[in-house]
Amino acid sequence: MKKSLLTRLAFWQKKQAQLELGIYVCPDKLVVFQAKSPDVISSIETESHVGARIETESMAHEFSFNGSNWSAVFASIAQQFQPAKLHITLSASFYQLLVVDKPNVEPSEMSQALLWSVKDMVTHEVTDIHLDYFDSPLANSAKLSVVVAEKARLSAMVLAAQEHHMQVLGISIEEMAVTGLFAKDNQAKLVLCHTPGQELLLTVVKQGQLYMQRRVRGFNKLDTVSADDLAMGMADNLSLELQRSMDYFESQLRQAPVVSIELLVNGQVDKLVELVSANFDQKVNAIAVDTVETKIAQLTCGEFYRVEPTEPGVQV
Repeated sequence: MKKSLLTRLAFWQKKQAQLELGIYVCPDKLVVFQAKSPDVISSIETESHVGARIETESMAHEFSFNGSNWSAVFASIAQQFQPAKLHITLSASFYQLLVVDKPNVEPSEMSQALLWSVKDMVTHEVTDIHLDYFDSPLANSAKLSVVVAEKARLSAMVLAAQEHHMQVLGISIEEMAVTGLFAKDNQAKLVLCHTPGQELLLTVVKQGQLYMQRRVRGFNKLDTVSADDLAMGMADNLSLELQRSMDYFESQLRQAPVVSIELLVNGQVDKLVELVSANFDQKVNAIAVDTVETKIAQLTCGEFYRVEPTEPGVQV
């Protein structure tokens, strides 16, 4: 039976809360994560072995994307989820992350000064880029990390979201997303993150802050290699890159050694843990996930519930 007119017009009825979604923008798809409750999202800061349980208590969906059909993909997301608030993380193919000397200018002049600092390092004209920056958590650092993205691309994404009644609250990058893995841990961890077809991302995170980051070429197919190929040299080559990062963190940044190595990868992760563990005194852990892409979308959704201040990502 149809609802009565009074029932349908009952303005005192509680309105349905607007959904909160984390979106990870990949070259060929958008991964959308919706948690059933803030408690689920806050659990991402606990130890990695609970990750599998978290995935089963939440919802993740994938939407096909060709790199430019923003309106169509957000139309599909809106059809699935209705109007929502969004936090978005861009995959590495949508931005450049550059480390530059910190300009000696007032904060109000920093963005303009950084445009001239990065103009010879970016692939687009400075008039066609949007940039933001964040400081190192290390005291007295003379460096800034600068995020550069194509302005037209970001604008097209945000306008398409708005067209379909989606409100973009923040846009960030992979390096900042992984800091949510151990936001409450006061000991440094080296995180190896790999998404299909992309370069490796190595970061050192502590207390939700990014202490170091670097991209490593040559491991783009890490998620598809066999256990035998890992044992035939790839795991040892990867261990060398991990050791280089740890040496830099200790000697150049003058920090205490990391307490563990955390692997956020698809594929033969158990075998990789076994092989890499043989090369280090530190504990090597696999972060439990359905897929790395889903985990990054989940971490992105966690931005709605972060209590501690976070380093800025790309703000639009």
